[in-house]
Amino acid sequence: MYTRWNTYSSYLKGKYGEAVYRIGVDAGFSCPNRDKTRHGGCAFCDGTGSIAVYQRSSESSFRRTACYDSTVADTILPRLLSIKEQIERGREFLSRRYKARLFSLSFQSWTNTYDSVENLKRIYDDALSIMPFKELLISTRPDCVEEDVLSLLESYITSDRDVWVEFGLQSADDNTLRSINRGHTLQEYMDAVRRAHAHNLKVATHVILGLPGEGREHFIATAEAVNESGADAVKIHNLHITGGTALSDDYLSGLLTVMSEERTLESTELFLRHLDSEIIIERLISETPYHRLLAPRVFPDKSKFLRHLEERMERNGTRQGDLA
Repeated sequence: MYTRWNTYSSYLKGKYGEAVYRIGVDAGFSCPNRDKTRHGGCAFCDGTGSIAVYQRSSESSFRRTACYDSTVADTILPRLLSIKEQIERGREFLSRRYKARLFSLSFQSWTNTYDSVENLKRIYDDALSIMPFKELLISTRPDCVEEDVLSLLESYITSDRDVWVEFGLQSADDNTLRSINRGHTLQEYMDAVRRAHAHNLKVATHVILGLPGEGREHFIATAEAVNESGADAVKIHNLHITGGTALSDDYLSGLLTVMSEERTLESTELFLRHLDSEIIIERLISETPYHRLLAPRVFPDKSKFLRHLEERMERNGTRQGDLA
């Protein structure tokens, strides 16, 4: 058990009495930021939509030793049409591997509020009718949550189910947001969190450490912005360069580097120290199948990285929020 930060697993066990496992699904949504008027999406997005790997049977055989393969990166398993099939696949996988009994439903691929309210209601209703879920989690963008959408999401809150909205912020620096073509501002994120909370929704925020041109002061500023927003949880990603992205062009041209493990540990520790101790840490490292990953290629797996981070913070006598 990690003790230097406020873990999501501890939060879930404290609330529900046992582990809760997340089933991620792709509901077939798109993303407004990939429209041609927005110049093709975020600079780090490779167009695969971040769906769980166990939902991609064509990727499941690839291991960390796999070489980068541009042909595989361009031919990801076609997006599944049946949410029911994905839920059943996720439940089977999680039950078999982890003996899971409690589940959350995560609409995690692409912008999961990018549709009419009528269509959203139909999709959410159908998915929630398949089995009981302790949480409903909706990944989306700060500029894609109108009031009617937030009201719809609020309607799914019950005495036994929380509803979360996950917003991609990535950085609190508007210059960085423009350079990576995020298509929204820090202020839009702040406003979206405020409005989500007004509808009794919980909010998780995604940030990326190591974006081009960013350093210690940016990481601190982003942590402070998340604190100010009142977000309930955060997902921290170290920058990954995947094939077919705008960042990959800069990387292959020698214009961009990624952080080593040591620098990532240092940056993550710094971010955590400036983050409010009550904010739940849902993720601390990116995980990308190696056949789609250009960089970093030499990096420990999740379990080793978390162990190294815990050991580092123990040596330094630091913990989440001690500089907040």
